[in-house]
Amino acid sequence: MPQNSFDLVAASRREMIDDGFTPDIPVDAQQQADGAHIQPDPSLRDLTGLLWSSIDNDDSRDLDQIEWAERVGGKIRVLVGIADVDSAVAKGTPVDRYAASETTSVYAGIHTFPMLPERLSTDLTSLSESGERASVVIEFAVADDGSFDSTAIYRARVRNHAQLTYNAVGAWLEGKGAAPAKVAASAELQAQLKLQDEAAQKLRQARHRVGALTFDRVEAQPVMTDGHVTAIAARVSNRAGHLIEDFMIAANETMEQHLNSAGVSSIRRVVKAPERWARIVALAQGLGEKLPPEPDSGALDAFLVRRKTADPVHYEDLSLSVLKLMGPGQYVLSRAGDSGLGHFGLAAHDYTHSTAPNRRFADLVTQRLVKALTAHAPAPYTDEELDAIARNCTLKEDSARKVQRNMLKRMAAVALASRVGQTFNAVVTGASEKGVFVRVIDPPVEGRVMRGEQGLDVGDSLRVTLLATDAQRGFIDFGRAS
Repeated sequence: MPQNSFDLVAASRREMIDDGFTPDIPVDAQQQADGAHIQPDPSLRDLTGLLWSSIDNDDSRDLDQIEWAERVGGKIRVLVGIADVDSAVAKGTPVDRYAASETTSVYAGIHTFPMLPERLSTDLTSLSESGERASVVIEFAVADDGSFDSTAIYRARVRNHAQLTYNAVGAWLEGKGAAPAKVAASAELQAQLKLQDEAAQKLRQARHRVGALTFDRVEAQPVMTDGHVTAIAARVSNRAGHLIEDFMIAANETMEQHLNSAGVSSIRRVVKAPERWARIVALAQGLGEKLPPEPDSGALDAFLVRRKTADPVHYEDLSLSVLKLMGPGQYVLSRAGDSGLGHFGLAAHDYTHSTAPNRRFADLVTQRLVKALTAHAPAPYTDEELDAIARNCTLKEDSARKVQRNMLKRMAAVALASRVGQTFNAVVTGASEKGVFVRVIDPPVEGRVMRGEQGLDVGDSLRVTLLATDAQRGFIDFGRAS
C-alpha cells in the first residue's frame, strides 16, 4: 500500500480500541447531548460585562477557560473563568458515565476523539464567542514578587468577548508580529492582555525561584495538504502559551488549597521525584556541571537555566532527556488533612487539575467537589470513589499518550517515506530491553535505532540514518550513522 493512501483516521480509531478506549459515543449519551438546552442561572453573579478573552490553539473549539485581570491596591487581581460543565452533565447520566470511562479527550493528530459529545464540548459548554455561559470563577491576586493570594472561588455568568490564538497573540506579545485584528481594534483589550502578561511573568519568575523547572518543549504536529500528511512541523510554546500555562497553574493551586483548607477530599495531580535522578546527575556531569546526589528541583532548574544560556542550540535535546527521565504525572486521592505529594516539575505542593472540564474527567470531578462545597452540600463522591477515579484517570492518560505517540509515528512514517537514506541529528529518549529509541530534532519525530544501538542511553546525542518507514505498523527505523 502506498504510504500516502494509508487511512490514518481508521488507524487512529483502531489504536483507540486497542488501548482501551471506546471511540464511538454511546447512543444514550449522544441523545442526552442532542436534547440538551442550557440557560445560565440568572441568579448567578453577572460578570458578562468584563472584557473576558480566551487564548488557545488555532483550531480549538472546546474552550475551557477565559481570563480577565485588573490592577488593585498594588496587586494584579486575576479571574480565570472555567466552563461549568457540571451544569450540563449531571453525575450518573449517560454522558457522565461515558466521560468517567474515557476520562480524557484524545488528540490523535489526524482526528480528535472527544470525552464529551461535541454538541456539548464545542458548543453548549464551550466558552467560545457564542454567548453567555455559566462558569466557575477562580480568583487570585498576584503581588510584585510573584506570590499570590487565593482570594475566592464562585459561580458566575460570563461572556467571551475575544477568542484569540497562541500563534497570533504570542507573536504580538513578543514584538515579533502585528496585533491580531481583534486586539488591534481595541485599546482596552491590548491593555488587558498586557496586564495579564505582566501578572503571568511575575508568577513564572516566582515559581522558578522556588525550583519550578525550565523546559523548552517542542511539540510535533502534522502538516496537512489536501487531507494528506505532507510533513511534520515543530510547535514551540510562546509568550501567550506561557501566559495561559502560568494562570492555569495558579488557578489549579488555588483550587487544591481551597479544597484542602476546607477539609474536602480531592484528586491531586502529582509528579514524584525522578527515580532516574542518577542518570540526570550523569548528564549534568558530562556537561561539566554538578547536581546533588538526591533529587532537588531547585538545583535542577538552575542547571537547566545555565545550559539554556550556555548552549541554546542543544538545550532542546537536554530538556527532552530530563523530561523523559522524570517520568509522567499521576492522579492520586488526597484525603482531608493529607499532606500528600507535590508536583516536582512545578515545585508546587498543592496541585490539582480543575481548568479543563470539557477535556479531562478529573477536572469535572474537581468542579463538582468545589460546587458542592460552595453550596454547603454533601460531597458528591466518597474517598473510595475518588481513589478509583484517580487510578482510572492515570491509566487512561497513559493510554492516551500511547495513542498520540503511535499515531504521530504513523503520520511521521507517511511524511518521511520519501526521505529514506537521509541523515539526521537525534537524541536518545529511551533505552531498555525493548530497544533504543531516539527523537530526531528536525523534523521532530521519534523512532527506534535498529543498527548500532549498543551502548546508547537516554540523553546521548548522535547522528542517525533513516533506514525505513512503515505507516501500517507505525515504525520509523534508524541506524547509527558512522
